[in-house]
Amino acid sequence: MKTSRMSVKELLQSGDCGKEVEVKGWVRTKRGNKQVNFIALNDGSTINNIQVVVDMEKVAEEVMKKVTTGAAIHVKGLLVESAGSGQAREIQANEVIVMGEADPEKFPIQPKKHSLEFLREVAHLRFRTNIFGAVFRIRHAMAFAIHQYFNDHGFYYLHTPLITASDCEGAGEMFRVTTLDPKNPPLLEDGSVDFRQDFFGKSTNLTVSGQLEGELGAMSLGKIYTFGPTFRAENSNTTRHLSEFWMIEPEVAFNDLEDNMDLAEDFLKYLIRYALEHCMDDLLFLSKRLQEEEKDKKAEERSMELIEKLQFVLNHEFERVTYTEAIDILKNSKQNKNGKFQYPVTGWGVDLQSEHERYLVEKHFKKPVILTGYPKEIKAFYMKQNPDGKTVAAMDVLFPQIGEIIGGSQREEDYNKLVTRMQEVGIPVSSMSWYLDTRRFGSAEHSGFGLGFERLLLFVTGMGNIRDVIPFPRTPKNAEF
Repeated sequence: MKTSRMSVKELLQSGDCGKEVEVKGWVRTKRGNKQVNFIALNDGSTINNIQVVVDMEKVAEEVMKKVTTGAAIHVKGLLVESAGSGQAREIQANEVIVMGEADPEKFPIQPKKHSLEFLREVAHLRFRTNIFGAVFRIRHAMAFAIHQYFNDHGFYYLHTPLITASDCEGAGEMFRVTTLDPKNPPLLEDGSVDFRQDFFGKSTNLTVSGQLEGELGAMSLGKIYTFGPTFRAENSNTTRHLSEFWMIEPEVAFNDLEDNMDLAEDFLKYLIRYALEHCMDDLLFLSKRLQEEEKDKKAEERSMELIEKLQFVLNHEFERVTYTEAIDILKNSKQNKNGKFQYPVTGWGVDLQSEHERYLVEKHFKKPVILTGYPKEIKAFYMKQNPDGKTVAAMDVLFPQIGEIIGGSQREEDYNKLVTRMQEVGIPVSSMSWYLDTRRFGSAEHSGFGLGFERLLLFVTGMGNIRDVIPFPRTPKNAEF
């Protein structure tokens, strides 16, 4: 009878000691002597390795020479309680088959500490490390939890286009999509490119957001969400920016700003609770790693412990504060008066920076914060204008150590106000008639927000660079793989 293969996670949790088992995976380490060898084996199913004990009388020395870090092997043997510390189960091998060798002189992921910078250079192999195994298992869990939350709350998953002729944010930092010959494009009389001859018959780009199309779905289906890749052609080489990233964008008909804030808080708490309930082994590993990295820092410079930080969000109601109130707090803070902000807060109308957002969360309120009522000049055209004529019904959710994690608003449902605002910021009204139709026919209040998936993962994993929470980062001058 054939023995069924089990994952390392299943074997470590199994109560079937004394049973013949099979496992396949990659060698993390091997140590031992002429009598016995110990192999740490991992198959990606868990942060934990399973120890394989090899009696050298049962397995040929020629085979064991090929069992090196990175090699793929197939082990058949007896699952037993471990005699050593650190694991509950181990396998006493009867047979070891090397499926794929890894030359130790060439395989770059050897059993030693590697810097994250080095691992980015071999990003196609960094999945083999404990740290990136943990990060990408958590990424999967968060993606699953997002779909589960919205499904359980009556939302419909809407696939919005990646190729679009509109610029949701009005910033113009978009990647062009074209089939025209870049060396000899067709031109109009004024010398500009004749996009009528392009594949789509007009100038098109990769999307920066699915929001505008999402609004169309919400104004019929009631509650929708998008979850897909978005693109920004910003020449930003920071730890917080990517050129390709994933966005979650719910849109809900008949929701006002208060409803929108309630949804954002409930959604974020659900995701963090899910991570704590389903990813604890990986979170504990990442927490220990972060504490090890920061052990030489002064106490006030260290990050909040990872599990404590996640619990911090769950244990507090989010403080809801207007932009105007926040400016007064920041302007009068010791931090600002003593010149400790890199960007001094001079008065109403300034765009808040991450350092200001973190001050509000970590120093002043000591809880997550939702800011509302931003000046309309620093926010997008589609946000509902408040009666004061100066501010819009915007909301930003601010978290410790990261600042803004969600940005959203009640959308402007008044046709005339929306058209006027579009004209003020230079968005062609004629090309947006499809969007304006939702205000012409059966308009109603509606709201939504955007959550950058990688920004969420930075918070949940404690990683410091956004390039380390996406499998294949796309950044300026970098499009490997």
